[in-house]
Formats: sequence, C-alpha cells, structure tokens
Amino acid sequence: MTDLNSSLVNLRSYYNSHATRSYTFRKKQLQTLKQTLLANEKEIEQALYADLKKNPEETYATETGLVLAEINVVLKNLGKWMTPKSVGTNLVNFPSSSKIYRDPLGVVLIIAPWNYPLQLLLMPLVGAIAGGNCVVLKPSEFSPATSALVKKLIQEIFPPEYIIAVTGDGAEVVPAMMRNFRFDHVFYTGSIPVGKSIYQMAAEKLVPVTLELGGKSPAIVTAESDITIAAKRIAFGKFLNAGQTCIAPDYVLVHNTVKEKFINNLREKIIQFYSDDAANNYNYGKIINEKRFDKLISYLSDGNIVTGGDHNREKLFIAPTVLKDVSADASIMQEEIFGPILPVIGYNNTEEAMEILQRNPTPLAFYLFTGDKNPEKEWIDKISFGGGCINNADWHFTNHHLPFGGVGSSGIGAYHGKFTFDTFTRAKSVMKTPTWFDPAFKYPPLKGKLKLFKWFIK
Repeated sequence: MTDLNSSLVNLRSYYNSHATRSYTFRKKQLQTLKQTLLANEKEIEQALYADLKKNPEETYATETGLVLAEINVVLKNLGKWMTPKSVGTNLVNFPSSSKIYRDPLGVVLIIAPWNYPLQLLLMPLVGAIAGGNCVVLKPSEFSPATSALVKKLIQEIFPPEYIIAVTGDGAEVVPAMMRNFRFDHVFYTGSIPVGKSIYQMAAEKLVPVTLELGGKSPAIVTAESDITIAAKRIAFGKFLNAGQTCIAPDYVLVHNTVKEKFINNLREKIIQFYSDDAANNYNYGKIINEKRFDKLISYLSDGNIVTGGDHNREKLFIAPTVLKDVSADASIMQEEIFGPILPVIGYNNTEEAMEILQRNPTPLAFYLFTGDKNPEKEWIDKISFGGGCINNADWHFTNHHLPFGGVGSSGIGAYHGKFTFDTFTRAKSVMKTPTWFDPAFKYPPLKGKLKLFKWFIK
C-alpha cells in the first residue's frame, strides 16, 4: 500500500503542475487511447470472451465500439466545450462582462463493474481525460482477463504520474485508497449496497460522487402494443450479455388481454436469437462466477417456468428463462435479478400496474411499449426513472446526446458525451469589470440611496 500511496501523491503533484490542462495535451491523450484500442482489438476480444463468453460482434457493439464512438464525439467537440461561455450580466453590475469556465476537478477515481468491464471503465476515463484530470482506474477483480489487459495497456501508454490502473480486491483496495488520499471525485458503477458504502466514505472528506447503480427496471406492455415488436425488443434487451446488464428489463408487466400472446412471441424470439441449445450458441454468454450462478438459480422456484430453466454450474450456463405466475412478494421481485431470468406479470389496469411499480421506485431504466400515444405522458409523468425508451429497450444508452444516469436509489449524476465532460469538470464563474466606469452610488455613505438600490435590484 505504501507504493500505491506514493503513486497517488505523484498524481497530485502532476496535476498541480498544470501539465494536463491544455487542449493539445488532452487531445493527444484521447488519440493515443483510441489508437491503442484499435491496435489491441484482438486481445480485447479474447479477454472478454474469457470473462463473459462475448463474441467479437457483441464485444465491439457493447464495449470497444462504444468507447471509440465516445472518443470521436469528444475529439470533435472538445475545443468548443473548453471555451469559456459568455453569459449575461445584470444591470447592477453594468458594464461588467461574465463568463463560465470549465475547470478540471483534479485527481479522480473511476471504479468499474465486471459486466461491461472495458466500456464502463473507459467511457468515464474519456471524460476524465477530456476534463483535464489525473485518473486512478479500478477495474473489477471479477473480470480478471479484461482487468489485466486494461492495466497492461494503461501502463504502456500513459505515464504513471498521469493515469494508473489499480487491481486487486475492491473491498480492500478502494477503502484503503479513500482513507489515505482525498480524491476530487469518485465515479462508481455497480451495485446499490456498494454504492452506498462508496458514498459514505466519500462524504467523510466531502468528495463529490457519481453513482451509476441499478434497480428493478420495468417493461410495460399495454394492450395496444405491437406484441411481436415488444417481444423481440424486450428479449434482446433482457438476454444480451446473459442478462447481466444494469439497464436490462428486470421484469415485464403485460396487460392480461395480451399476456399469453406476448409470452408465446417471447418464447419464439428467444429460440430465434439463441436457438434451442443456448449453451452452445455463438450469440449467448455465460454467468460471471459461481456465486452469481447460485443466486440466480435460487430465483427459479419463484414462479412457473414458461421456457428455459436449463442450467450447468460447471459451464456457468443458465438458459434464457421466462417465469409466469410470479407473486409481487417473491424474492425475485425484491432484488435486481441481473441475469437471464425474466418474470412476466399480468395486470388489468394502469392503477394496478402503477402499484406494482411503486414497490421498487426510481429504477435506472423504464420501458413502455404501446401503440397509443395517450398513455405515454401519464406513464412518463408519474414514474420517476433514470432514463428509458418508448417501444424499445436498452438503446437509449447508446445515444450520447442523452444524459445517462439514475435517480434516487438507482444513482446520482449522469454522463455520456458532453454530460461526461461536465461531470469531470466544474463550472467556474468569472465576472470582469472595467475601471473606466465606477459609479459612486455603489459605495458608502449609503444613506438616502435606498430608493436607487430598489430600482437597480429587482
């Protein structure tokens, strides 16, 4: 730990030297990261296959490609984002001018999960570099192949006084770092319980945080939905990465008049995507470890299996599974599933569905499938959620024009595109006042000036 403490001190010294602040420096680091990802594409594919059985196409679409796209957006806009923004000045300060600068935060800590171990580590890194910060990266120990590769690449392309990757048991490494060093920001993606712990440690030193957590993200299928499209898009969003996606539909509420039709379509789409032998299917991944496997298997008794249910602990395989006849009080409805098991619950009216949703408020994502525009506003107005889609699932995450983040128990703060740059910088206000005009009424003595003050300050 002594060596790590010295590394953290070196990061602070390097940041204080102002070496990271120029546009030229930031642009060069982003270009270097981009070139490194492109040059090591095969190694990245191999690491993600080893950790999660991801195929090259899924690896690019959900990991490497998203990071490259984020870098391209930042490179295109960084100069504009860094330029101080002129804003208005009120009458009482005439003839002053006002600007908002975006200042780097300092030395920041980025903690990533195992489910998208490359993308969820490097997407925030892109914003931290763009913001002019020094960075400590903590990849997940539960995705060891990807974590080892990321550490190797970071060491090869960035000086250790600028960016470092720290591996090891997060439950030991992160608290030790946060006790012994004051970061200027902590960006954490992961579970709600660990997020609460991170928040508590940060609060002791008044360190601001971004927390990208999870929760039970619902999908609502109304009676007016295109059932075939709803089943296809929900199946894709749910079983991508074997269900190990923080924004995956966690459960489906479907109107009872179309429930059986939806379930039949869902079963068909699962077979179409993953065949009837998902264990050996090119497109289907594996569960991250035995602990998660055992937890997921415990959910299978919480309802009647409509399709799937097959599993193999040695291969960390659980087939895409749909449950029906699930009680709202069952354990699977109290916790985020984070795996390839999807409860489908019928409802009779909007009020009944709303009551079920309120048992797990403030989800990270919300998906509404309907062919009628009238319910859209009601659902969006009444349900608090981080972000979501109408007649789609998961894809809002890929739109850098939208801020991605949670609300309440599903997180604090947001990122992607310009929002990531804003997360890793702070607004610094500056008002400039000329010396050629200096009215006496602003200064003492003040007696008799109240009427004038009331005219100016309104």
